[in-house]
Amino acid sequence: MRVKNQHNQQEKIMWRSLFELSNNRKMSYQRQLREMIVTAILDKKLPLEIPLPSSRELARHLGIARNTVVLAYQQLIDEGYLISRERSGYYIDQTFLGGRVNHHQASEKLNDVQPDWNKHIKYRPSQQQNIVKPADWQNYSYPFLSGQLDPKLFPVSDWRECCRQALSVSDIEDVTPDHIDTDDPLLIEQIQARILPRRGVWASRDEILITMGAQQAVYILADLLISKDSRIGMENPGYTDAHNIFSLKSEQVIPLAIDNEGVVPGPDMNSCEFVFVTPSHQSPTTSTMPLARRKQLLDDAEKHDFLIIEDDYESEINFVGEPTPALKSLDKHNRVIYIGSLSKTLAPGLRIGYMIASKELIAEARALRRLMIRHPATNNQRLVALFLSMGHHDSLIHRLSETYRERWQVMGDALNKYLPESTRKPSFGGTSYWVELPPQVDTRELKKRAREVSILIESGDIWFMEDNPPQNFFRLGYSSIASNRIESGIKLLAALIKEML
Repeated sequence: MRVKNQHNQQEKIMWRSLFELSNNRKMSYQRQLREMIVTAILDKKLPLEIPLPSSRELARHLGIARNTVVLAYQQLIDEGYLISRERSGYYIDQTFLGGRVNHHQASEKLNDVQPDWNKHIKYRPSQQQNIVKPADWQNYSYPFLSGQLDPKLFPVSDWRECCRQALSVSDIEDVTPDHIDTDDPLLIEQIQARILPRRGVWASRDEILITMGAQQAVYILADLLISKDSRIGMENPGYTDAHNIFSLKSEQVIPLAIDNEGVVPGPDMNSCEFVFVTPSHQSPTTSTMPLARRKQLLDDAEKHDFLIIEDDYESEINFVGEPTPALKSLDKHNRVIYIGSLSKTLAPGLRIGYMIASKELIAEARALRRLMIRHPATNNQRLVALFLSMGHHDSLIHRLSETYRERWQVMGDALNKYLPESTRKPSFGGTSYWVELPPQVDTRELKKRAREVSILIESGDIWFMEDNPPQNFFRLGYSSIASNRIESGIKLLAALIKEML
């Protein structure tokens, strides 16, 4: 009897160590319990010959309803993890763990000679300067970051509705096969009907390619169009990731000056094969290119035989004046390659972008994408297509524009109050301000000091192409911070800046 009691006590200790629920995790108790049992089975931490605790016993131990345990056990039986033996209990199905290689961890590290990676790796993207944002940015009091979205603005109920619809048998049958290199026809249709008309752009199906965000579109174009001898013109300051991508292909990435109307046409631009521009909302200065300069840019492209890559990011977030038509909508000679995404409106994590270009170029881009990833995940494509078709995206844009207008105004007023003469209001809208401080202020140091008091900003040096970029610029985003926190954050930031003057 004493030995049996000791054995039962050891079992209880084992169950306690394996099964502990958390109130902080964003999942139900039933899901947590199922996950813990599955992990214990697959990691071989549960003995095969001993039954799991009864539903009553485990519920009492965890402090949850017995029915929760019963449902978790039943789901694991349905999936083949457990078997139920009458009057005996729940056991691990031993056949489930068959067909696995027994891996024994080596007691000592291998001493053989490792590959010389310096010889094998031909280039090192990790050594480029990249835009880096803290993964835990939501834990900061004042996250003035661009490119991140306030989670409270995500349309949860609308997205759930689309998720439920996407779980229909017909939709599942549509998205689960290998589509090789094709895109979801419903998403293509919705981009034609809902997205492009907002920018005055029309495209046929064979002129549209779905990408894993706008950044993949840039990479595909670099792979297809750029050789080591190519000259690529880029706005300076300009989009860092595009500059890094182009720099992997060619050493002739030419900085092009910008002013309050965007990129400045001239001889440097005219000598390029390709020009990358962000005319609707220049990255990062926020200037908007007026119609006259857009037409001049297109005329110069025709006259000097160069192509234009138009990144129309944030084009939907326009709440200041009438929108200027996209370059692509004015293009009569098919010289503009148009790139867009849903990152700035729906969610950056979905990685849904699109490229609009001549069908000849799209055919080659599609073939290259097939070699890279075949196609973006079709379930994500279908979800976004449903979201667009049901009008949720248009509704979201309307709500975001109202919210961002308020934040834009609050931030503009706070900057005028605490940092006068440091910036100007973006003329287009968007989600950020570009701030210029006195030359003696190093915004890299400001960024470090700000983070120590729970403020996140983006120092501006990373957007410049020269070896010794100016250090007195930084970007303030308002897409990820609530209106009622903006002024206090700017006030605290201004105090740090005054200490550095």
